[in-house]
Amino acid sequence: MRNPLILSLLLSASLACSAAPASTESINTLLAVTKTESLVSSMHAQMEQVMRQAMTQAISGKKVSEEQKRVLEAAPKQFAAVMKDEMSWANLKTMYINIYQETFTQEEVDGLIAFYRSPAGAAFVNKMPLVMQKSTAAMQARLPQLMEKMKLAMEKTLSEAGISR
Repeated sequence: MRNPLILSLLLSASLACSAAPASTESINTLLAVTKTESLVSSMHAQMEQVMRQAMTQAISGKKVSEEQKRVLEAAPKQFAAVMKDEMSWANLKTMYINIYQETFTQEEVDGLIAFYRSPAGAAFVNKMPLVMQKSTAAMQARLPQLMEKMKLAMEKTLSEAGISR
């Protein structure tokens, strides 16, 4: 081969193909330094509150009996319990490990671990729950406008299709 460009491309391609998959141990370390289990737990804690607010908005302005109110007030806790069980760290950890192994090489996982152990990486991890909390609140504030726009779009579509409500 006379062309050094072709030779370097072939070498690069062969190195990329031989990149070592990330080990389960290193992914466990990455999940630990990123506090992924803690993020999943905080998501569970917020979920009941989000569901309770959504339920309140759904019945806003509607006449509801005391029995209906009791049932509706209990529902978010039940929904959250089901979600907490299904989305528990014990159920999700293996999924995360598989996804990370399919996505990242060992070299990339090692680099991520180094970053998250750095002061900037640790700050990112430690502040992420607050970012998620603020993001959730911001999205909830936008939800009524979004729901109204979706309702209008649906009504328009049904009208254009000649379907009356």
